[in-house]
Amino acid sequence: MFKARLNLIIGALLFSTGGVAIKVATLTGWQLSCFRSFVAGVAVFVLIPKARRGWSWRSLIVAIPYAATFTLFTLANKLTSAANAIFLQDTAPFYILLLSPLFLGERVRRQDVAFMLALIVGLGLIFSSVHQPLETATDPELGNLLATCSGLSWALTVLGLRWLAVRSREHNEQPEAAVVTGCFVASLVAVYFAFPVQNSSAINWLIVIYLGIFQIGLAYVLITEGMRHIPALESSLILLVEPVFSPIWAWLLLTESPGVLAILGGGVVILATGIHSFQQDRKTVLPQERLDG
Repeated sequence: MFKARLNLIIGALLFSTGGVAIKVATLTGWQLSCFRSFVAGVAVFVLIPKARRGWSWRSLIVAIPYAATFTLFTLANKLTSAANAIFLQDTAPFYILLLSPLFLGERVRRQDVAFMLALIVGLGLIFSSVHQPLETATDPELGNLLATCSGLSWALTVLGLRWLAVRSREHNEQPEAAVVTGCFVASLVAVYFAFPVQNSSAINWLIVIYLGIFQIGLAYVLITEGMRHIPALESSLILLVEPVFSPIWAWLLLTESPGVLAILGGGVVILATGIHSFQQDRKTVLPQERLDG
């Protein structure tokens, strides 16, 4: 059990480094999205056996919002603070709760409404924190908008992965196949904007390799392995390490300060998610996997 928890913690910590790594690279957001997504797709395909089977047209459908999440999160990190990017993406449960009755037939309960209201408050505080452009956040308003859209696209991705996971019990379809497809779709979409590459330094390519293999591929392996032995509730709480540490890395390495209101809003989002996890029963509608930015 200790090893399983350690796997979850390390995986979440690897996920949390995405924002600062994207900022450190001098490649454009489109270039990072293109190359990082391709490397991540190859890494997941190689490291996860399930990703090599169970492909279908449904995998492509689910891959589209996943590709959008990859792209939007990368672009948002170049434009706004790392804290805002991850906090706004982590409002995805709000959209999941709104869309679950329509797509999955899962009803919204009273405690879900309170949770959604708390996320709205957190969202409002984060948007109220918009400040002047910084060297590491050149267009906070546009970045916040893209990060919010990444929250919606991640919600659609989670609903799609859940759909495939349910179908995999009776059909030869695997959610991991959609993940790999999404990575390659994101890379393909970004190709048009990725060339020519003018900042082709060794550091940039090392960052691309790190993001694809370690921050995405290895993190996913560790988290999926850890979740085999840790209850869903505890797993979801451990994975909150990601939004907590993402702004910390940016502050330590880039002295990026997202502002008091952004931190307060992010705290509301994290706290509300933790409390809601405690209230959830085994048939939770919140995502149990994470393979976002």
